[in-house]
Amino acid sequence: IPAYIQRISRAYPSISFHQFPRVENKITLIPISVVVIASDFIRRNDPYVCLALQEISKSSAIRAFIIDIFCSSALPMVKELGIPTYDFYTSGAAAFAVFLYFPKIGEQTTNSFKDLTETVLEFPGLKSPLNAPHMPEPMLDRDDPAYWDMVYFCTHLPKSNGIIANTFEELEPPAVLKAIVGGLCVPNAPTPHVYYIGLLISEEKEFGDSADAEDCLSWLDQQPSRSVVFLCFGSRGSFSGAQLKEITDGLEKSGQRFLWVMKKLPLDEKTKQVQGVHDFELEDEGLVVKSWAPQVAVLKKESVGRFVRHCRWNSVLEAVIAGVPMVAWSLYAKQHLNKSILVKDMEMAIAVKQREEDGEELRERSRKMGEIALAAWSESGSSTRNFVNFVNSIA
Repeated sequence: IPAYIQRISRAYPSISFHQFPRVENKITLIPISVVVIASDFIRRNDPYVCLALQEISKSSAIRAFIIDIFCSSALPMVKELGIPTYDFYTSGAAAFAVFLYFPKIGEQTTNSFKDLTETVLEFPGLKSPLNAPHMPEPMLDRDDPAYWDMVYFCTHLPKSNGIIANTFEELEPPAVLKAIVGGLCVPNAPTPHVYYIGLLISEEKEFGDSADAEDCLSWLDQQPSRSVVFLCFGSRGSFSGAQLKEITDGLEKSGQRFLWVMKKLPLDEKTKQVQGVHDFELEDEGLVVKSWAPQVAVLKKESVGRFVRHCRWNSVLEAVIAGVPMVAWSLYAKQHLNKSILVKDMEMAIAVKQREEDGEELRERSRKMGEIALAAWSESGSSTRNFVNFVNSIA
C-alpha cells in the first residue's frame, strides 16, 4: 500500500492522502468471512473519516464524498455533516439491480439461499431468473454475519445522493436501465440518479515475471489472426489436478492454439509435483504461463480470438473494449451472477456448456460492442455525457 500511495502521489500531485491511526482486528468468531472482517475494520474507521472531513471542511468546500458500497456505514455520519455522498459501484447495472433488490427479496423467505436448491429468484429488469444458490457468496447464508452486512450495505445504497457505476449505457440491457430508473428495484423508496461513466480500466503494471510477459506477447505476435484461446482465472482461481487434466486434454484434442495463465497449481501431497499439467510443445499447441501475464495487452493482440474467464467484472470490461468474445466459467463470489447476466441478459458471452454454433454471432456482437465501448468516452459519448452531468450536479 505505501508503494501504491507514493506512486499515485507522484503521478497526481493534486491528490492528497490522509493516514488514519491503526485499528486492531477485534473479531474473535471462527471461521469468519472476509466481508465481515473488512466491514468491521471499515466501521471502526468511520470516526476518523468524519474527523478528516471536518478538518478538510475548514479550508475547502467538499462538493462530494465518494464511497464504495462496503463503506456505507459512514453514510449516516457524513450526512449529518451536510456533505453530498455518492456510491461508486464497480460492477455493471444488471448486478447493481440485483443488489438494490436484495433486501426486498430477502424478506420473502426465512431460509438461506444456499439451501433453496430448487428455487429461482426473479429480479426487476433481468430476462432470466437466477438460481438461489448462485447469489453472490456473502448473500447465501443467513447464519453468516456477512449476510446481514450485505443487507445493510444494499439497504443504504438508495440513501446516497447518487450512484457512479463502472459501465456504459449501451452495454447494459435496456430493461435493466428502465427498471432502475423506474424505481422497480427499490419499491418503497426513491432511487438516486445513476451515472454510468465506464469503462474505467486501470493501467496495467508489472506484478509478475516481466520475462514471462514478454515471452507470451512475442508468442502471440507469431500466431494467426483470432486463432488463440486465452484462458485466465484470476489470482484465486484454482482447479484440482483431475480438472486440470481434463482441461489440458480438451485443449489438445481441440487443436486450438491457446495461452493459459495458471497462477495456482495443485501439488501432489506426496511428490510435491504439479498435478494434471504436462509440458506442451510451444510451437504446435500453445503456451502455459505459470505466473502472470499482462491481460490488457494480451487481449489487444490480433491473434486472440476467445477469452475463457471467471467473469470478474474488470476482466469483462477489458474483453469488451478489446472486442474479444468470452466463454464464461464462473468459480466463486459474484461470478455466478455475472455469468448469468453476461450469457442470458447481455448476450456477450457463451457458457462453457454451450455449442460452438453459438460462437459466430457472439464474435460479431463482441466486435461491435468493442467499437461502441471506445465511443462511450468520445466527445459525444454516453459516458462523457454522464460524467459531465455528474460534475455539473456537484459544482
